[in-house]
Amino acid sequence: MTGTRPPSPAATPTTIASSALPPRVRRVLQNLYDHIATDFIAALNAMLAEFEQQLFKQAEQARSNHLQAQVFVDLRALQKHRTELVPHYMFGLEAELAGIRTPRPVAAAASALRLDYQTLTLVEDAVMDQEIVLREVARRHEQRGNAQILMLGQRFGVLARAPAYDADTLPLGPHRLCQVLKEAATCLQLSLDAQLVLYRTFDHKVMQNYSEWAGTVNQFLSREGILPGLVYMPRRVRVQEAIRHPRDAADGTARPLTGWQGAASHWATLTPEQLNAVAGALTGSSTASGAGAAATAAPAGEALGTSADKAETPGDAAGSFEVLQKLLAIRRGGLQADAQALADAAVQPGGHGTLAQGAGGHPAGPTGPGGRGGPGTPSGPGAGAPRLLPTPDVLNTLQAMQAAPLPARTPEQPRRTVQDLQQAMLAAARAQHGPDATLASADSDTFELLDLLYNEIEREVQHDAPAADMLVRLQVPVVQAALRDRNFFLRAQHPARDLLNTVAESGATWLGEEDVDPQLLQKLHHAVETVVETYEGDETVFEDASREVQQHLQAAARKAELAERRQVEAARGKDRLEIAKQRAAETIESAMAEAKPQKFVQALLSQAWADVLTLTQLRNGETSGEWADALQTTLEIVAATTTAQGANAELAGKVEKSLVQVGYHEDEAAAIARRLSSAEEDETTSRTELTARLKARARLGGQSEVKKKPAQPRTPEEQECYDYLRTLPFGTWFEFTRNQQGDVQRQRLSWFSPVTGNALFVNQRGQRVGEHSLDTLAHLMAKGQAQVVTEDRGRLIDRAWNATLNALRSLTGRRGEAEPAGGAA
Repeated sequence: MTGTRPPSPAATPTTIASSALPPRVRRVLQNLYDHIATDFIAALNAMLAEFEQQLFKQAEQARSNHLQAQVFVDLRALQKHRTELVPHYMFGLEAELAGIRTPRPVAAAASALRLDYQTLTLVEDAVMDQEIVLREVARRHEQRGNAQILMLGQRFGVLARAPAYDADTLPLGPHRLCQVLKEAATCLQLSLDAQLVLYRTFDHKVMQNYSEWAGTVNQFLSREGILPGLVYMPRRVRVQEAIRHPRDAADGTARPLTGWQGAASHWATLTPEQLNAVAGALTGSSTASGAGAAATAAPAGEALGTSADKAETPGDAAGSFEVLQKLLAIRRGGLQADAQALADAAVQPGGHGTLAQGAGGHPAGPTGPGGRGGPGTPSGPGAGAPRLLPTPDVLNTLQAMQAAPLPARTPEQPRRTVQDLQQAMLAAARAQHGPDATLASADSDTFELLDLLYNEIEREVQHDAPAADMLVRLQVPVVQAALRDRNFFLRAQHPARDLLNTVAESGATWLGEEDVDPQLLQKLHHAVETVVETYEGDETVFEDASREVQQHLQAAARKAELAERRQVEAARGKDRLEIAKQRAAETIESAMAEAKPQKFVQALLSQAWADVLTLTQLRNGETSGEWADALQTTLEIVAATTTAQGANAELAGKVEKSLVQVGYHEDEAAAIARRLSSAEEDETTSRTELTARLKARARLGGQSEVKKKPAQPRTPEEQECYDYLRTLPFGTWFEFTRNQQGDVQRQRLSWFSPVTGNALFVNQRGQRVGEHSLDTLAHLMAKGQAQVVTEDRGRLIDRAWNATLNALRSLTGRRGEAEPAGGAA
């Protein structure tokens, strides 16, 4: 490996051999470096080969000659300096290991970078893109390898003789590995666009298996005797100790949703053991045993959303679907019993019922929407024995219906439901296979579950949104996918379900008019039509159709993050201005504590001179000499205007100079300075004229100044909500009730100030939609008009499926109360 070692600060060792470390620590680090060097060199070389292919592909697909020429320039630079990247990266990696006991000059650098208002510039979008891509790569792998990173931080803390490293500073953590790449890539002399491609290739080729690689590093250090018995045991917080909204006690430790586009990490459902436990408790069967029985005792809120972390075997999945069938059967029995009770109550005055009874005393009417006794099922003396349709025949009938256009409807007519689709499919199947054809129980239950799910989804989708028609268009392919794979209701990542969720969220009721993305709707329409035209049982059709949509969503999320960052910086600037104005007012009030000047002089101090103090605070800070001079001048002004002495020419000169620096005209500044430097009246300028000038002048930050209502004492519930708000991470999504009908709108808490309590909210596109104080937000939460969106309810389809399961549990629970387990007829 050849190459020139890049320069580094003199205080930072660049090699492990030259570092001032104890012999054992140096030996362990050298062995570790030799252990990982081979893997890194091979991965980096593979990355460079892939990166070169990506550049060639970009050159072929360039939309203009200029862009193509730029890509060729990057290719020539890569070919010229390609051999330098791997040595530079390995030099940087070794320097990271060698400098574990060298304190990083973070505090010194922060203090050295004093804010200079004359050198402030706008940040280029490309530079922000570069930082965002690196941070996103590091963050993603930090989340995936969190346990291994924690143990590495402990072990490197032992080697460094310091507290445990966090993920940002860990020498072999994803953040530092990405930073080493950024520094090493400067030798390639690439454009910013090419650097972004390089970072993404680094993500795919080098960081792909970071979590497993970090595990091997932990094993190596353990064999070397560095905390050999260390085991990661996550702390399981008790429900009552968890920080959560007081009204969300049933949600347990559900984390706030912070991702863009409402993306959550799992599909909320029940594990096979929990489903068996629920069904067993309701039916009195023996399925509720062992782990399942334990799951029954858990609250319903804790039972949801746990299956994403468990890999299910085919047997478990089949068992879970069978339990869903049991719940549906109990639900049908409860609905049938309710219908019978209503009929009996209606005919009781006459003494005789009119509803025919079948064998066993059960009604002979419909038992549900399925093919077993459902609407359209042959019954009566002239009907033949039912003929169960094989699932392939059902799929063939649906395939023939899939390409057919939707029937025309007026705006007042309801859209087609899954139950309507089932009846149309049965009619077509009976025309081909005979009038006795009916669905098998599993297929009928699949239709019924999808009908329940679709009903809950439609509650969350705007009635006039384009997504409503696209959902109907997707019914046939989704039913086919569920019939082919019963795991549709149980799998954590099913491509048909993901596309269904993306389509539904494009028309969700929580979106405002400004949140609608026309380009997204166009891509979704194309994806839905592609599925309808080409799906014949292959799941990759759903994956390919949604890939372009996901790319658009990722690009939109990146744009939203950039827009949000600009809004946050603007809000922070306004907050700093407000804090500086508060500090200026406090300073003036403190200076006038012992002796108060005339009312007119007090008005000049609280307006004109307060602007001087505010700008001095913003530019230089409270620890600067300029701020100390301004404080001294304030005291001199109060002394000069409260004692009988002549005009102070030196003080007037300082005041006039300060006022000119904050934008006052020379004549105005001179007139104000004469008033503030003497207790005598100024005969050259009248009070009326000077007051009129001050009123006509815009004050510093006056354009964005909003008068705040005095804070009211918080109730105990508002105080609890207020304390909870201060623990939330930036980026938490809220749902605000916007009318009396209960319609909600989602807004993202981008930032809040712990000093002033100002909170900034943006929409799905990162555009500012409003500001609230934390007191106002706590008041809204206490009244139920605002709530935090948690991860288990982040995706629309998660909410719909949870509602479906809750409906099944509520109906089956009512049935279980009416008929104790084991006592059903």
